[in-house]
Amino acid sequence: MDNKTRIITDEGINVEAQTPIIVSASRSTDIPAFYADWFFERLKRGYSVWTNPFNGAPLYVSYQNTQFIVFWSKNPRPLLDKLDYLKEKNIGCYIQYTLNDYEKEGLEKGVPPLTQRIETFKLLVEKLGKGRVIWRFDPMILTDKISIEDLLNTVSKIGDELKDYTEKLVFSFADIESYRKVKANLDKNGINYREWDEQSMNEFASRLSTINREREWNFQLATCGEKIDIEQYGIEHNRCVDDDLMIRFGYKNKILMDFLKVDVKQIEQRPMSLFDDFEEAPQIPENAIMLNASTYAVKKRNNKDKGQRQYCGCIVSKDIGQYNTCPHLCEYCYANTSKEAAVANWNRHKLNPNGEKIIGI
Repeated sequence: MDNKTRIITDEGINVEAQTPIIVSASRSTDIPAFYADWFFERLKRGYSVWTNPFNGAPLYVSYQNTQFIVFWSKNPRPLLDKLDYLKEKNIGCYIQYTLNDYEKEGLEKGVPPLTQRIETFKLLVEKLGKGRVIWRFDPMILTDKISIEDLLNTVSKIGDELKDYTEKLVFSFADIESYRKVKANLDKNGINYREWDEQSMNEFASRLSTINREREWNFQLATCGEKIDIEQYGIEHNRCVDDDLMIRFGYKNKILMDFLKVDVKQIEQRPMSLFDDFEEAPQIPENAIMLNASTYAVKKRNNKDKGQRQYCGCIVSKDIGQYNTCPHLCEYCYANTSKEAAVANWNRHKLNPNGEKIIGI
């Protein structure tokens, strides 16, 4: 769905590059926390190089057509002084902010204290506006020291803090046996995990829904990549790279709307005549996305990325991160084969922090 172009590299070489409209930064590492300077420098230079994790082949990614960026992070604080650049370039964004609380259990030793991360969340909302910072508690992990009750208590504590700062809570159940790297990391780090089953998932979902209602959070609850259907609790399947959000925040961007195959329409009010005793209501399609009192959008295509997991609802984007580069070093990490590999690549990056590849070489 993206076009290709020719670019000149930092070394003066003419190469072919992808030109994604939507960039994901990133599912495979925490770019905002550790590589924000690198990313924004590469954005200014116009391209970066992504390494295919399966065959090691380099792929040049040009940002000349980029209209929207989805950031993923456990500590996006470094974005605060960089977001104005995106506004200058008319590039939209929102942030998938993973805000967990595993401090007592030591599962995320590399992230800042919870109080600081909550403060960062609120500062980003003040900067970007409500709706553009999405709370993720991901993954929900059961261990010999973490029960469903414990998880609900920690979610409640954070939810009370974020009540007026976010519209959505996205979560997933840790599916450890299905992810070889996750299982290996937990086993290596001596974490006695327990798998979720359908009964425990339903119990958690039911109780979370009750908390959301009783505490008057009114969050939209959603799962990420989960097969189980728990819509009876008001919990939907999420699109983390979400065209509905992009339409909501970027409907004035014609390039983006054309790419997403979206028609933006004004509601036509029929003027009353002398012979009318009421005003006829405007006809709005059932699948319309309301943007404001006088504007709505209609999607003409399903933009789902067929290359993602079966139960992932994300739309097409280009992820520009790289595995084995996140120095958060979470005990359950799915993106690092080992802590040693992540630290080694982080150190390589620091030797050439503006290089075309995230690891600097």
